Amino acid sequence: MRDLIVTQNITVDGVIEAGDWFGPADGGPEVLEALREQMAGADAFLTGRVTFEQMRGFWPAQTDDPTGVSAYLNQVQKYVVSSTLQDPGWEPTTILRGLDEVRQLKQTAGEDIVCTGSIDLTHQLIEADLVDEYRLFIYPSVVATGQRLFPDGSAQRLTLTGSTSFPSGVALLTYRRRAHDATS
Repeated sequence: MRDLIVTQNITVDGVIEAGDWFGPADGGPEVLEALREQMAGADAFLTGRVTFEQMRGFWPAQTDDPTGVSAYLNQVQKYVVSSTLQDPGWEPTTILRGLDEVRQLKQTAGEDIVCTGSIDLTHQLIEADLVDEYRLFIYPSVVATGQRLFPDGSAQRLTLTGSTSFPSGVALLTYRRRAHDATS
């Protein structure tokens, strides 16, 4: 069984919506290296339709991207959870029509499945108890408004399995969900 890993850039107060507090290179070269290590361990990228369409409109055109994100996204198997998307227009991409297909994907052979961004999908994955691990790049910002990683009513008991602090002030915290213990 494959792990479904939610990787998010997040503020100290838990906001994950993009805004002025975040830029892809803001964490410095050490954060980029941590991202590259994570990309090397994942052969599937899971996203919702809106985030997919935003990324599809940006990343394929980044031919001089020194971060490696563009090269990774252009070659990795992408899975888009959508009831409306018909033609992804960015290969290799598979459209999943719901969370049951995400459950089936987790049962296939392969490496990690990573979900980044896609707040609505992330909330659905949390509520459906499909997330195995959270990798949170915590940026030293407080924005005091915006959508948070965990929706109200989604109590989680997590185990810290890794922590790294970077010279930029960003911290990477890795948590595993405790099996069958999401609300106790």
